[in-house]
Amino acid sequence: MNPRQLGVLAAIVVVIIGGVVGAVVASGGGGKKPAAATASSTLPPPATTQPKLAKDVCPLTDVRDPSGNVPQRAPIAVKIGNEPGPDAGGLGAARPQSGLNEADIVYDTPAEGGIMRYEAIYQCQNASAIGPVRSIRWVDTRILAEFRHSILAHVGGIEPNIAYLNSLSYVGNADDDCVNEKICDTQDFVQSSSRVPPDATYTSTAKLWSTFNQAEYHHAPSPVFRYSASLPSSATPLKQVQINFSQGTDAIWQWSAAKGEFLHFWGSTATPDIDQLDNQQVATTNIFIQVLKYQIGPYEETSGIAGSGDVESQTVGTGKGWILRNGKMIAVTWHRAGLQDPTTFTDAAGKAVGLAPGRTWVEMVINTTANQAGAITFTK
Repeated sequence: MNPRQLGVLAAIVVVIIGGVVGAVVASGGGGKKPAAATASSTLPPPATTQPKLAKDVCPLTDVRDPSGNVPQRAPIAVKIGNEPGPDAGGLGAARPQSGLNEADIVYDTPAEGGIMRYEAIYQCQNASAIGPVRSIRWVDTRILAEFRHSILAHVGGIEPNIAYLNSLSYVGNADDDCVNEKICDTQDFVQSSSRVPPDATYTSTAKLWSTFNQAEYHHAPSPVFRYSASLPSSATPLKQVQINFSQGTDAIWQWSAAKGEFLHFWGSTATPDIDQLDNQQVATTNIFIQVLKYQIGPYEETSGIAGSGDVESQTVGTGKGWILRNGKMIAVTWHRAGLQDPTTFTDAAGKAVGLAPGRTWVEMVINTTANQAGAITFTK
């Protein structure tokens, strides 16, 4: 399946999802019933040894916490919308989002119809407004297995994804719809009067950590990436990368030597992406472009809508990718042995490649998109 070809369906899918997501959740989804879970709902001990960090080093950024003590709390993942607008139904848009610059890690994940959505991870920093919060997708829980114990904030979803999430012991379910949750506080989410549903739901780290205040969530995670101050000899200068995900979701990252970060822009006009929470351009220290294999799930995100089958991105295994850091690019092979294992990188010589201490964006590009001419363009 080619998501660029499906891009024209994205607006239709967004409208339908916005209008019927409540009905889909209530009725158990419009597609097939979930098969038995193929991954264990209780993770075994990590297969690889995790490094021990000093008490003042944030595990998901390798940056020292200003307070001198890393908060002993599980990471929060928030599913954030990313569709442009106004859409074909006259609804609003997810952009601009709030709270992206406060996340330790942001995963840019493929969804149905060529749509991209974010999964933003918060652990060391706080964010007073995060959103707009949207519905869960198949890949979200598979990403979170790497963090060992976490909380996932979202607004509903279809039955197979909700049922699987509720079967997991390593992810706390923070659902605005409060569907079969062990812990549920409807005050975790608020509706913004300045935004149009389905892109009007917001949350905060304070609300979520207050609700998930049980002892099992009072532990900082182990690192999911390795960090290094040095660059491999294979690193080459880079000014910009453009990723053509699908119609309306093309993304550009430009290196800013003055800021020492990559800055995020949208589309052919290179429009700056501004975070509404801090009024600053969305930026990151590292970018990991990850090319993944995928399959279309056995159920539809929206019943009867062509192209709404869930994109099941395979984050376990090995594949090609690129690490962008310090204004340089390194071609890598990524490795993840199992759901509970961290993702590591090696260069063409087979040597380990680390990230620079700081925040990381993971740009997940499915292989049928990555294999198209001009899908990923590097400007040196």
